[in-house]
Amino acid sequence: MTVHTTIDSALGHLLLVGEESHTAPGGTALTSLSLQGMKKAPPLRKEWRHDEAAFAEAVRQIQAYFTGELTVFHLEFTPTGSDFQQQVWGALDAIPYGATTTYGKLTEQLGLPRERVQAVGGAVGANPLLLVRPCHRVIGADNSMRGYAGGVERKVQLLTHEGALQPTLI
Repeated sequence: MTVHTTIDSALGHLLLVGEESHTAPGGTALTSLSLQGMKKAPPLRKEWRHDEAAFAEAVRQIQAYFTGELTVFHLEFTPTGSDFQQQVWGALDAIPYGATTTYGKLTEQLGLPRERVQAVGGAVGANPLLLVRPCHRVIGADNSMRGYAGGVERKVQLLTHEGALQPTLI
């Protein structure tokens, strides 16, 4: 059974979608975590059940992340991508809190030829689990903030929160 809920966060309204699971912390494996209204956010379906309680553990961890009490998420995800995307997403999961890497370094780490960097970027961009699978930690080779499904300003916000970027004084 697919379940969903929304929560408020420092990024805005988050839409959580998951599948009931007997092995997942809290009983729900995340399928998608997106900002409401985001282009790649899944459309709500009639057959999905709204269930705040099903996401209690995910919400607890997300809140702990934003208060600085959690640096690694311990949630179960339901695999939804191709084998290649799963490979890239596994590499994303290994990027530590407070660190960044580049698309080129990620490509190299995966043992792929340099010409596959765009494919790696596409897989990073297809990540359905905003925030909890840290695609925001991948930046351009020139340290620029390349695309982020939640918007580049939110990428900067997350990297600043994690200490990978210094706050900007205006």
